Amino acid sequence: MQIGVIGLGKMGSRVALKLSRGGHEVFVWNRSSRPAEEIKSQAPAIKSFPTIKNLLENLQKPKIIWVMLPAGDVTDEVLKEVSKYVIKNDIVIDAANSKFTDTEKHAKMFKNAGIKFLGIGVSGGVIALTEGYPMMVGGDKNAYEYIKPLLDTLAKPHGGHEYFGSGGAGHFVKMVHNGIEYPFMQALGEGFGVLANSSYNFDLVKIAKLYQKGSLISGFMLDRTVEALTNDPKLETIQGVIGSASGEALWTIEEGEKYHLPVASIEQARDFRIRSETDKHIQQSFAARMVGSLRIAFGGHPVKRKNKLHP
Repeated sequence: MQIGVIGLGKMGSRVALKLSRGGHEVFVWNRSSRPAEEIKSQAPAIKSFPTIKNLLENLQKPKIIWVMLPAGDVTDEVLKEVSKYVIKNDIVIDAANSKFTDTEKHAKMFKNAGIKFLGIGVSGGVIALTEGYPMMVGGDKNAYEYIKPLLDTLAKPHGGHEYFGSGGAGHFVKMVHNGIEYPFMQALGEGFGVLANSSYNFDLVKIAKLYQKGSLISGFMLDRTVEALTNDPKLETIQGVIGSASGEALWTIEEGEKYHLPVASIEQARDFRIRSETDKHIQQSFAARMVGSLRIAFGGHPVKRKNKLHP
């Protein structure tokens, strides 16, 4: 299939690369030209364009546009720009971590113009280029059926995709996924913090590798724990400033509170991240350094190291 990818950050560049390697014809645009040049060096078949208008003018009908930018005002601005150059039956995809209420608004905007719209929550982190993306889809059901070959490519070999309903349904599912992620990472940080401070002088890598062997906490995030501890067994280079809390956890908390549901563990984990920005005691804790290390390992997020910022 042919697709235009707008936004070549950590996720967007890998999505474009995986699609191109999967045999699809990929057109790209990014605000700065360097990411486009870098991705073309890895996949020469990818074509880049100087403007969104140029990209869309070169797409065959029905045009498929994958927008993967920071959620909020940036995505809103670009979707409005895209709306100028698409026509009936074209497919516009918001693959950012957008708030589901924003996705509902954009779905209505495009539907009124006869344009098919999808909001897709995308997970998997930086390793999804090789391992496959899990994708949570909401919006126009016919558009989902049409782009399945693209999603199948992105899901290979261990990812997947499912359709969850109209409007912002897909982004709602992704929101809760990210909310769950917070206390999961927090528990790993706190637990390994207790092990690290024990009088037994444990080998944390050995423990983490044993936990991988069929234990109840084995899985993706524990695999990243092994990576983090192998690279830095005592997490001595990490300054435990975890980084600004993302919107998904807050939105999950707000939804839970709206329906009087228990979301205390998510709320406490989010609060811990916020306090890590200023609280020296938290910054020095093994738990904060572990959460920061996990954010590097699975997402390539910028986290402060001693005397420098680790990309």
